[in-house]
Amino acid sequence: MKKYFLFSALFILLSCSDGDLQIETLDFSTVAAQNCGTLTVDTNLFFKINSNEALILTLASGLLKNEASTEEITSTIPTASKLAYRTFSGTVTSNYFCDSPPPATPSVAEEINATAGTVTINTVAGETAGTFVHTIKLKDITLDTGDGSRITNLNIEDFAVITTTVPQ
Repeated sequence: MKKYFLFSALFILLSCSDGDLQIETLDFSTVAAQNCGTLTVDTNLFFKINSNEALILTLASGLLKNEASTEEITSTIPTASKLAYRTFSGTVTSNYFCDSPPPATPSVAEEINATAGTVTINTVAGETAGTFVHTIKLKDITLDTGDGSRITNLNIEDFAVITTTVPQ
């Protein structure tokens, strides 16, 4: 009986899998959000680069406005806005996102798309006339690796603080 118990216990311990999720945390808190070209309310692609990884946010069209908002503007992920986490084969730069076509190297090693979450935007008038400051936050993000592993309830309170200007 002891043999069966020991064998069963050993089998259970060795057969359990903690998944293949390689990402334990995402830390882009010290990295500023970037965009391609001149920043306007029509800009919808923002990215944060941290050496060989990137967090890419594509906002739904029309979320940024040159007017102060009295309420938080929200957009759902993945139905309206999109969020992806990518790792690369080497150090990545903004050229990867801004050049068309993108450089051949580094290549994407892994891409994980968010399957749930919310983008929130608070817009206030800037200190200079005709400017507006947009604070973009990500809440309740779920990144699904596709193999059953996921990171859930990820909040990024400081994804970006950007300033747009009313065209003259």
